[in-house]
Amino acid sequence: MYNKIGNVTLNYDHYSGKDLYSDGEIEDVLLKLVQDHEEEELNEVIYQSKDWAVLYHLSHIRQNIVSWLPIQKTDKVLEIGSGCGAITGALAQKALEVKCIELSQKRSLINANRNKKFDNIEILLGNFQDVEAGLTQKFDYITLIGVFEYGEAYIQTENPYVDFLKKIKKHLNKNGKLVIAIENRLGLKYWAGCKEDHFGTFFEGLEGYTTSCGVKTFSKVELESILKEAGLGRQEFYYPYPDYKLPMTIYSDNFLPKEGELNNNMNNFDRERMVLFDETKVFNSLIRDGLFPLFSNSYLVLAELGKEEE
Repeated sequence: MYNKIGNVTLNYDHYSGKDLYSDGEIEDVLLKLVQDHEEEELNEVIYQSKDWAVLYHLSHIRQNIVSWLPIQKTDKVLEIGSGCGAITGALAQKALEVKCIELSQKRSLINANRNKKFDNIEILLGNFQDVEAGLTQKFDYITLIGVFEYGEAYIQTENPYVDFLKKIKKHLNKNGKLVIAIENRLGLKYWAGCKEDHFGTFFEGLEGYTTSCGVKTFSKVELESILKEAGLGRQEFYYPYPDYKLPMTIYSDNFLPKEGELNNNMNNFDRERMVLFDETKVFNSLIRDGLFPLFSNSYLVLAELGKEEE
């Protein structure tokens, strides 16, 4: 079954009829906001609401994580876990076609209403494994923006994160790129007193998620190993700052931060935090010793099939 909101197509072929997760009433608020306001009005909406969820889901800053990618008007993009569409519009502006996979109908409605002017978006509703099983198309870019950490929920196997990537890479074109944005388990903000983003507890990721399950983020070394094991051996690491959620700068191994640049460290809007030390001074120390890539708060990774996988 198909539905249209503006120019956006919603495909219900694999939708169970029930949303298995929700952020609650805020999703109704978000739906009403995008129905009542045009895209260019959203910054004023964010300012008036003073609500973290509204900022997170509607801020144009979110799009910085993909807006710099060299996506061409001939490229086809698969966005896995498209949520409320914070990234979808930026992809649709650049690409020939964007297919989204999203489990939640409510979030898909928010996405479709927000991006209804685009005629190159199709949202495939349903569980990832059900939708993926019927997906025969190959893509030039596949994005996992704030999604890979939930691999255990998507894939119930002994090695879910590797197996998740193995499923996904089957849908990459020969020279296609997988785009992953994720928090660094060892990010400096967690040492400095920020709570772990998913569980809201101090030092959970630093201690290796010993008291929790279902969601995991990874260090740079761990991510490199997982990608390589999944057959994605060609990797480029980038370093969104302050993090991938609201990135103002994206550094690379060819353009690393200089001392004094990392001074925007208090943007922890969603929950209280401690301040155990001056993060700018510690970042300066790490920069001097060449250790910044290991302690960046987030990673953006572009991965391609290894030569043996092509």
